[in-house]
Amino acid sequence: MSVRIIVDSSADMETEYAAEHDITIIPMTISFGEEEFAEGVDLSRTEFFERLVESDELPRTSQIPPMVFQDLFAEAVEAGDTVVCITLSSRLSGTYQSACIAAAPFKESVFVVDSLNATVGERILVERAWALRDEGLEAADIAYCLDQEKQDIRLVASLDTLEYLRKGGRISGAAAMVGGLLSIKPVVTVEDGEVVVAGKARGSKQAKNMVFQKIDEAGGIDFTRPIWVAYSGLSDKAARKYIEDTLAQAAAAEEAERDDAAVPGDLPLTLVGAVIGTHVGPGGVAFAFFARE
Repeated sequence: MSVRIIVDSSADMETEYAAEHDITIIPMTISFGEEEFAEGVDLSRTEFFERLVESDELPRTSQIPPMVFQDLFAEAVEAGDTVVCITLSSRLSGTYQSACIAAAPFKESVFVVDSLNATVGERILVERAWALRDEGLEAADIAYCLDQEKQDIRLVASLDTLEYLRKGGRISGAAAMVGGLLSIKPVVTVEDGEVVVAGKARGSKQAKNMVFQKIDEAGGIDFTRPIWVAYSGLSDKAARKYIEDTLAQAAAAEEAERDDAAVPGDLPLTLVGAVIGTHVGPGGVAFAFFARE
């Protein structure tokens, strides 16, 4: 009997990476007008952003229906396996509820975890799941640990524009126009499973400073647990500069505090997928990490 780990595609995990760690990804559906695509299957992340910047209307994303989960859960249980299923925050999508409905007949074998996060914030929780599985924990114990550890996850992001929040109805057109004129760069976090605007900075430099401030407020990054940086759009240049500055600050702090936690030489970087990319637009940079305190 083995433990299967299942996650929806909003975790922004590459298919090759998932295959290497024996993780099953269920794609979410993206619609541009009448065209529907399975995220990561029919439409790559790069193709998504190419379409997004050319589209006058926001694409639509659809939650995964219970039947899709049920088929996978039933197949696993019939094979004698157990399942840990990790989903996008229940505050952002009905996908968690779909998974719970599908898991109901398999109470002793299938365990659903609400990540209360999104994109790489969800991803690092999935990475903890396979690490715990490799340590030999059973599905129920993995799910319990994830429910505890997810409270330590922080996701902080700077956005390049307010325009996509306007298109999604998150802010008014007037606010977006003023933000554009003033070069306002919003900084957002995920709190209790919801995306919250933590502040609005004047220009990219202030936005970066605000992101680092939010990281400091979390007590810094726990480099002993998974961390990911994500960018949205077609260029990772800004994200790589963020990484360079983050590591420089962390190394300086380590030396000043004589901390035993080694700062890595680099941080993993990935491209945001369609589910979150729809609402943040191109030019965003996000950090997902476990807080030290």
